[in-house]
Amino acid sequence: MSDNKKTPPLYIPVRLKFGISLIAALAWAVFSYFVAQRWIADLSAYIGEPAAHLIIFGIAIIPGFMNAFLVSSLLMDRRPPLRQAATGALPAVSILVAAYNEEDRILETIESIGKQNYPGPFEVIVVDDGSTDRTREQLASISHPWLHVINVERNGGKAAALNRALAVATHPLVITVDGDSYLYKDALHNLVLRYLNDPPSTAAVAGAVLVRNSRHNLVTKMQEWDYFHGISAVKRLQSLYQGTLVAQGAFSIYRADVLREVGGWKDTVGEDIVLTWAILERGYRVGFAENACLFTNAPETWRQFIRQRQRWSRGLIEAFKAHWRLLFHRRMSTLFIWWNLGFPYLDLVYTFVFIPGVILALAGYYFIAGPLTLLVLPLAMLINYLMYRIQNRMFHEQHLKVRKNVLGFLFYSILYSIVLQPACVVGYLKEFFARKKNWGTK
Repeated sequence: MSDNKKTPPLYIPVRLKFGISLIAALAWAVFSYFVAQRWIADLSAYIGEPAAHLIIFGIAIIPGFMNAFLVSSLLMDRRPPLRQAATGALPAVSILVAAYNEEDRILETIESIGKQNYPGPFEVIVVDDGSTDRTREQLASISHPWLHVINVERNGGKAAALNRALAVATHPLVITVDGDSYLYKDALHNLVLRYLNDPPSTAAVAGAVLVRNSRHNLVTKMQEWDYFHGISAVKRLQSLYQGTLVAQGAFSIYRADVLREVGGWKDTVGEDIVLTWAILERGYRVGFAENACLFTNAPETWRQFIRQRQRWSRGLIEAFKAHWRLLFHRRMSTLFIWWNLGFPYLDLVYTFVFIPGVILALAGYYFIAGPLTLLVLPLAMLINYLMYRIQNRMFHEQHLKVRKNVLGFLFYSILYSIVLQPACVVGYLKEFFARKKNWGTK
């Protein structure tokens, strides 16, 4: 009798995947360094060998290593299907919403939560953090048995608002949702189910945040690809190796006892990354639910976009200040902590060397950005293909459709880093000046 059963895919242990990807990335870096010898020699004639090495490693070798590691890992990533809860019911959750001047969107956010049909008890705690618009009036116009509104007279910041909500939360799992967001169907179900399916050491799981206003203008069209491609792929990679570095406040689930153990959210610019690193430092795991989709409004002007990315960069520096000990933890995710430690260096080289080098190349001077920089293009094309294929499959499973956004992708590929990385450099500098945070930087 013939056996029609499908052969199960070859299982590769996570640590073996990590080892294979690390070897592949190192091999690519060695190959790139060998090919770049002529480039280094030519540049050394102008600025000396040590400086030439610093520049070429920042422009090509280290980014190539990162891209090769990402490609290799994504090729081997095979997430098992989620197992449903035995009873069909899911644990009780407290949903925290911190709102400040969200009169145009807060009711839609609450409505999207109410439409979830979550198969378990839940409560929604909204904190109006001293809004100066009609947010409070909008919240007063609706009533649900699961909705609790806390009005704060004086604005105290997002961290204080979330801690205020956490103090009255009654359930063992806590989910944060931004006040200007919209949960796609089954988002809560998929987020909680991912948490239940992840290893017992998991203390938080980040949801998938996507751009809601992507058709508004070129700025939002480009960000659609960043959220759809880059951010989701990196979180998926980090989750594979048991350490997603940012459970973003826009949409994530946490164990309430762990939140209280680490002291909740700190009054920092990047309260979500600082909180996530506090969780990781205590040895817990942080995951990623790629199919728990929330749509948020991305910045609609270059000014807003730059301020947001400066805030994210400041948050990274704050996380290192508070949790530098993570650099010496013996776990796979430590690689990504070191990875992030290199971002200021890479952003500085890109801003002050590579961008001027491209301008010089257009004038016929190729000693900084020359033909060998094209070596990264095959990897970049492969990465974009893999990210699109993975995300398109997830969209299909969720009955979503990828919008046609060719113009946004072209500008995302060409222009995005030229704006993003100088903005990050300014963010690092602002953190050293310790400028006060306000809601306007979100």
